[in-house]
Parts: sequence; structure tokens; C-alpha cells
Amino acid sequence: MTKEMKRSVPFVYKMIASLLVLAGMFVAAMVFGAADTTVKDVWLALTSNVKTDETLVLREIRFPREVAAIFVGAALAVAGAIMQGLTRNPLADPGLLGLTAGANAALAITLVVFPSINYFGLMIGCFIGAAVGTIMVFSMGFMKKGGFSPLRIVLAGAAVSAFLYAVADGVSIYFKVSKNVSAWTSGGLVGTSWDQLQIIVPFIIVGILVALILARQLTILSLNEEVAVGLGQNTAQVKFILYVVIILLAGASVALVGNMTFIGLIIPHIVRAIVGTDYRFIIPMSAIAGAVFMLFADTLGRTINAPFETPVAAIVATIGLPFFLIIVRKGGKAFS
Repeated sequence: MTKEMKRSVPFVYKMIASLLVLAGMFVAAMVFGAADTTVKDVWLALTSNVKTDETLVLREIRFPREVAAIFVGAALAVAGAIMQGLTRNPLADPGLLGLTAGANAALAITLVVFPSINYFGLMIGCFIGAAVGTIMVFSMGFMKKGGFSPLRIVLAGAAVSAFLYAVADGVSIYFKVSKNVSAWTSGGLVGTSWDQLQIIVPFIIVGILVALILARQLTILSLNEEVAVGLGQNTAQVKFILYVVIILLAGASVALVGNMTFIGLIIPHIVRAIVGTDYRFIIPMSAIAGAVFMLFADTLGRTINAPFETPVAAIVATIGLPFFLIIVRKGGKAFS
């Protein structure tokens, strides 16, 4: 999209169009799958108490799964957008910079130390792990002068992620909980329940709302931190709150669907090509685009080899890797 088109089309029209795409993708995700259902079945499942085999499948299995896809896609995309704005690093992504690996390791340790812990406790463990992963990556980045460069941070993220994944695997194998850990971290939406959503979704909603409130400050920070200070912005406080938001969004996502990389990387780049560099527009559009992308990936995973299921993490990685290589080659300006 050219810069002239970005300016000529009002943002509200872009939002309406994106919401229509989201609604269409949601209906498609509800209709297509191993079980044969129709648009009429979807309508009955959502608007009535009619109990048929099709409506029960839609209400109890497919509906919570696709709601989870919407919120996880939105959470990871918004987390990626915030990370790219804060670090001014086009390669920033929760999955690439140690957050999801930290949450994964914390989940394994939590299952060992507290084998009967409830879902809320697991989520808190994921939050702590995501925070530890973030601290480790940025500590490595600051060890040398100029260490905050995009390439060095990505390399630090790769090293920390490999270490934390090894910790998770070692703990789960040694304490014989690998089956339980893999059930949580396989990167899928299988078995998502309404009880899980009731715990996870409020955290994601709060995180996105806080990001929207601080979107103006994030825009200034993403362009020039000295200007932000000159305008009287408390940059340390804003950064701290936004990093907490990133940890909430990434930790909640891992607790719900496991490891998921590349969504937080590619969606913000595509969104910037549509709405520009103002985070007041990037944040809400990233949330919608991330939800659409996750719905598409999950639907593809359920249908390309039905009745068997292709892991959604594999679908996301297959789509995301070429984008990652393009972004690396173009220096973060591939979609600008």
C-alpha cells in the first residue's frame, strides 16, 4: 500500500474492513473441520438452545477453540508490536526473544513442584517464566557496548531460548512429567475449554487495553526517546508498564496454546504497511490481524489432513519463516 493510499483511506474504514474480514474468518473456522457443519448449524449454535450433534460439537469444542485462537493471535501480535516499538528492533517477537521459552520452562518446573496446581497457578508460573526469559535476553544484550543492536538481541534470544527449552526438556524428562508438559506446550488449541478461557481472556483484554491507553507514548518512544523525555514523558515508567503488558500477553498465550513463534513478528510489519507508524492505529489493527491470522492457521491445520490434525505451531512456522527471512534481508522495511 502506498503512502498516499495510507493517508487517503480513513482509519475507521480500514478498521471496519478488518472487522468484516475477522467475522468472515471466524465463520469459516466454525464451519470447516473434521465434523460436517453448515452456516445454519453455526447460527443455531450461537443463537439458540437447539441440541443436535452438530450444535454440541460447535458449542463445546469448536467455539471455545476459535475464541482462544482470536485472543491468542491478538495477544501475540500486540506483544510483538509493543516489543518492536520499545526496542526499535524490527526482529522483536515474544517467541524469538525468550519470552515463550521462559514461560515454557516455568510451566515444566511448576508442574514438577506443584503437580496438583490449578490452571490459574500454571498461568502465574508462565508469567514469571516470561519475565525471567526477558531479563536474561536483555541482560545479555547489555553486556557489551552497542549490544542492543537488533542482530545481537536476536542472537541472545536464540541462545536463551535454546537454554530454556533445554531446561524444560531436562526437568520434564528427569521428573517424568514430559507427557504432561508436551500436552501444554505442543503449540495447539486442542482441548481448549470455557473454564480456561474464563481465566486467560481477562488478562489478555487488560493487557491490550493498557497498550491502547499508552499507544501515544509508545509512538513517541518508537521514534525518539530523547523527544519523549523532552515532552515530559516518564519513559522509565512507560517502559516498565509496557514490558509488564508484554509479559502478561505472552505468558497467557503460552499457558493457553504453548509455544508459538512468528505471529508477533510478521503481523506488526504487515499492519504498518496498512496504517503507518502511529501505534494508536497499529495496536488495534495488530489485534485484529493477529486474530485473523491465528484463525486461518488453526482452520488450515484442522482441514488440510482431516480427520487428522496438523499442529497449528507448524502451520504458523511454515508461513512465518519466509516473512522472517524477508524482514532480515530488507532490514525491517520489507512491508513499509
